[in-house]
Amino acid sequence: MNLLGHKKLLKLKAWLLPGMKVKRWFSLALFGALLVILGLGILFNLHPIDQSIQLIRALAEHSPSVVSGSIIFIFGFTIIIVGLKKVNSSLMEAIDPGERAHLLETLYRRRKLDKGPKIVAIGGGTGLSTILKGLKHITNNLTAIVTVGDDGGSSGRLREEMGVLPPGDIRNCIAALADEEDLVTELFQYRFKSGNGLEGHSFGNLFLSALCAITGDMVRAVKESSKVLAIRGKVLPATLDDMRLIAEMEDGRVIMGESNIPEAKGKIKKLKAHPANLVPLDDAVQAINDADLIIMGPGSLYTSIIPNLLIKEITSAISSAKAKKVYICNIMSQPGETDNYTVADHVEAILEHSDSNVIDTVFVNDNLPKNLALKYKAADSLPVKLDHERVRKHGIDVVFKRLIEENKEGLVRHSPKMLAKAVSHWYKSLQKENTIEKSKGEKQLL
Repeated sequence: MNLLGHKKLLKLKAWLLPGMKVKRWFSLALFGALLVILGLGILFNLHPIDQSIQLIRALAEHSPSVVSGSIIFIFGFTIIIVGLKKVNSSLMEAIDPGERAHLLETLYRRRKLDKGPKIVAIGGGTGLSTILKGLKHITNNLTAIVTVGDDGGSSGRLREEMGVLPPGDIRNCIAALADEEDLVTELFQYRFKSGNGLEGHSFGNLFLSALCAITGDMVRAVKESSKVLAIRGKVLPATLDDMRLIAEMEDGRVIMGESNIPEAKGKIKKLKAHPANLVPLDDAVQAINDADLIIMGPGSLYTSIIPNLLIKEITSAISSAKAKKVYICNIMSQPGETDNYTVADHVEAILEHSDSNVIDTVFVNDNLPKNLALKYKAADSLPVKLDHERVRKHGIDVVFKRLIEENKEGLVRHSPKMLAKAVSHWYKSLQKENTIEKSKGEKQLL
């Protein structure tokens, strides 16, 4: 079978997926059509049932049952396939003449992914967008809460020149939750390489900044841009305040600004935010309260994860939430932020800045490429070591899983697929255990 024929077969098989709630209505319509034909036959005294039985008996008498049965079965099955194919083509052509995969995709999301767990992912930078790429294949009930402390690059320039929230991390999350093959998504991530005033800016950053100016705030701008890209889930800034990060170093220095913190090359003693009493986005707090699962990380510890926890109401909501709370630890230390940090060092930094229990379980990668790229050693970036005992002293469980994919370059990158798979399997196993325990409890009461 050629490639084109194989693709057509896959599209046809998609209609047979369970939970689509389409096949039952086609079957009902087919059954209705048969009743109409039967009714007309009886109305005109054609005796359709008797004639059908006589026809079947005649076929059986003049040919082997294997042959006649096979012919009737194949003929009927062919009619069904052709009918479904024509209905499929007609519906898709009516919805979108240029793209024929949207209908099945939409049906699959609404019937399967809409039933997924309510997940809140908290962070920023590339780490948050990485896990979102995987989680969007598990559930549509997904909310990304993004830090807004970025003051470098294109985001920093737009922040200073236009007075908007830094759009970079928000843009990355929106793109991560959209269909990656979509041309509009590529456009959203496009970065200008030349042009007076344009060089270094991404189209998505400019688009969000323009929408912010038109709609009046970043939240509405994000909602409108999310509609354009048809993203799975929601992206919310942690706060609408003009958040600035301040790092107190162990040597007494005070470093202002997110982009300057890694460049200071020192050990961070305490991270603070200005203003001190940041007001969280109400929708972000509500999403945390309603969540089944809260995930922090992966990402830069002091410039992506902890900044969200400096907003007191967000930290309080995470602490009191009934959801399971997961932290996905980085694989390699980050020069200027987490030099020589172990897993416990990462966990303790989060706990110290939150002053409450915001982690139940930490996920740690258990595999490194044998050909680890030399650039890590040159940059003094080392694998983050797992010190089980220190972590467990805080009452936190450790899940040791492979979270990266092989690559020839020896680079260490979290895999969206592996991350989502590990988290999903772990969460499902917890749900299964809870169901079993609940069942045992009910039996004991009886």
